[in-house]
Amino acid sequence: MSSDSHTWNLTFLQFLLEEMGHRVTNLGACVPDALLLAECRRIEPDLIVISSVNGHGHQDGLRVIPALRACPELRRTPTVIGGKLGIAGAEDPDRERALLAAGFDAVFEDGASTAGFHAFVGGLRAKVLL
Repeated sequence: MSSDSHTWNLTFLQFLLEEMGHRVTNLGACVPDALLLAECRRIEPDLIVISSVNGHGHQDGLRVIPALRACPELRRTPTVIGGKLGIAGAEDPDRERALLAAGFDAVFEDGASTAGFHAFVGGLRAKVLL
């Protein structure tokens, strides 16, 4: 996300996905929306993972998902968001519903176990963009 400068969460996710057998392209912290879109178009990943720890993930996610879904080549690409998505606490059902309605395929709130993420990713092919 463009507003999120934290890198440990990205490193953790990269290692987790690689441990599951996936190839990962980690774009790093503070990724501008235009760069995210360009790299997604270039790589054509099997999964896009968006992560946030600064509490602005909900806002950033609602801004970026329409742009991803507007690209014909990315319209059906599974796209998930997770981490600290808001500043008012985790597991806000309205926040999750809004992100899903906007176009995310799954939402993984901060504090949840990785089991749901493992289950979601388990059936995907091995090219993942983070």
